[in-house]
Formats: sequence, structure tokens, C-alpha cells
Amino acid sequence: MSIQERPILQIRNLSKSFGATRVLSGISLDIPRGSIVSLLGRSGSGKTTLLQLIAGLHDPDAGTLSIAGADMANVPAFERPVNMMFQSYALFPHLSVADNIVYGLKASRTPRAERERLLKWVLELVRLEGLGARRPDQLSGGQRQRVALARCLVLKPTVLLLDEPMAALDRGLRADVQKELTGIQRKVGTTFVLVTHDQDEAMAMSDYIAVMDQGDIVQFGTPREVYEFPRTRFVASFLGTINLFECGRVERFPSHCQVTTEDGLTITASCNADSSIEPGHAVGVRPEKISIARGPSASANNFAGVIERLSYCGNLSHATVRLAGGRAVEATVVNSDHTGADALAPGAAVYVAFPPEAAVALRT
Repeated sequence: MSIQERPILQIRNLSKSFGATRVLSGISLDIPRGSIVSLLGRSGSGKTTLLQLIAGLHDPDAGTLSIAGADMANVPAFERPVNMMFQSYALFPHLSVADNIVYGLKASRTPRAERERLLKWVLELVRLEGLGARRPDQLSGGQRQRVALARCLVLKPTVLLLDEPMAALDRGLRADVQKELTGIQRKVGTTFVLVTHDQDEAMAMSDYIAVMDQGDIVQFGTPREVYEFPRTRFVASFLGTINLFECGRVERFPSHCQVTTEDGLTITASCNADSSIEPGHAVGVRPEKISIARGPSASANNFAGVIERLSYCGNLSHATVRLAGGRAVEATVVNSDHTGADALAPGAAVYVAFPPEAAVALRT
């Protein structure tokens, strides 16, 4: 394995408790060099504690952690090749932008000429040229965030840890800042490990997502993998919206599986997507995989119903369809036809359909 292929951060069986509360339960994770990885989960899932263990702010109860092949056991936080960007940015209000950025360089006794070179480089990188003399209270929220990022990057860390970096920003700024952060990371190549509870943020920024629940990593993969092929009901429901069909009887055929749900529907699923399904599991179908039409289609999964609710959201409409047996199905429709010639409406009799490959097997 080449150095480019070797994980920059390797975690093995890492556990941590605070008193009687178990926070992390034997986590193992490999983070690829030069990637953006999001630790995604609800409050209390252990993601911030994992970030703090990587930073050296706490010691694990068990397990190992290595960065760039070096074991971090007994290595204090200030000697680790990482830097951490906090939610609050933690800027010194009485110092200028430039002095905030070079604070760590001064503490490490970096020569003045090198400090000035690095300051110029990083101000250009984060697009704050000409603002070095301002104080933090003279900047916008997005600019303050870029100062905090510059202060971290100027020290050239091997891994940059970001704890809810968008939390202090207005929602309108977040999409722009996400693009900026991603663009900066691509330029410098530093590995970013990002803590967030925002699914959209993780999906937009990450090369990989580690979904955390109750102190464990329940799935790790690319955004596409964890969204399109969730392994559990928790992952499927946490990342977006999904229709869950509880499995009763399962029949297997050479090219597909047939699932009879607990409420009497018969669903055909492809064997590739459904090879591990068993009674007691669930079949999940994303709303955008479900089509709505006035009449039946040739799809293997085709069910009659009535539109109960329809929400127009500009480019999309979200529909709730009540099937003949009483179950509600959520579907998302692209509003590609603005003429309204065949517009859907509450009370309309319709058919919902989805292909076998849209049905994904989900464990408890």
C-alpha cells in the first residue's frame, strides 16, 4: 500500500466513558488521506467526544489511535499534528485579524519572515486580503469563520478537526461557506474531520460520512452509499425521508425477492438490493424513487391510492398518497411541467410505482 493509499487516521476499538456513562463503544475507523470526513449523528451520539479524543483533549479508556502512522498514545494535545476549529471560533477580540492568525506561529517561535510569508499565503487562501488590520468585531460572521480557519491552516496540520463549523452562521450563509470550505480543502489537501448533526451539510461537503448512534459508528461510506444503500432503519430515517414497509413473508426467486408486508402489500425487490432481507426486517423506498401517475404503469410495484396531501415547494412537490389498504406513502415529484395541464391535486385517484431496485433491505 502506497503512502497515498494508507489512511492518515487509524482508530481501533476506541472506547470512552465519563463516570458511569458509556460515550464511545469500541469504535474503529480509517480516514483516508486528503479527504473530508463528517461524523454525523444526533446530540449525544459521541461524535464530539471522538473528535476530542483525536485532538488529545481526553484520553481513551481503551483502544488505539494513530495519525500518519504514529501512535498517539501518551502524545499530548499540543504535540499532535492536528488543529481544531471550534464552534465559537475562539478569536481574541482585542487582536487584529493578522495577529489572531499568527498567534500560534509566534507561540512556536516561527521566524518573523516565515510568519509574514505564511500570513500572506493564508489571507489569500481564505480571501481576506486587505483585512489583516481589522478586529473580529469589524467582520461578518462568514469572515470571522475564515479567520478561525486561517489560524488553523497556517500551522499546516496533518488533520484539521472542525466542531460544528456552520453552527454560528445564518442559514442563508451556510451553502456559500460550505462551498468555500470545500474549495479551500481541495487547494491545501489537508484532511478535514467535521462534526455535524446537519444531514444536508454532511452530504454537501463530505467525501465520506461516518453515521454515529449511541456511541458507535453504524455505517461508513460515501454520501451516495449511505443514502442510497443504508443498512439499518436508523441510517435510512436519519438521512432524509424514507418509506418503511415491515416484512412479513419473504419468497426468494433467481432474479428477485417478493416480500409480503405486514399490512398486506406485495413488494418485488431486486436480489442485489435485497439479498439479506428476512422476516422482521424492513424494506425502505425513498420518496424520490416513487412515481405518481393517473393510471397503472408496467412497474413490478404498482399500487392504487388517493392523494391525501400535496405540498408545492417550487422545483418539487411532496405528496402523501393513501393506498387502498390504508397505508400512507410519501412521494416526491419534480415540477418539470409548469403548464399545469396534468396537475396533481388532493383527492385525485392515482397510482404510485417504484422499480424493484429502489427497494432496500434494512435491519433493525
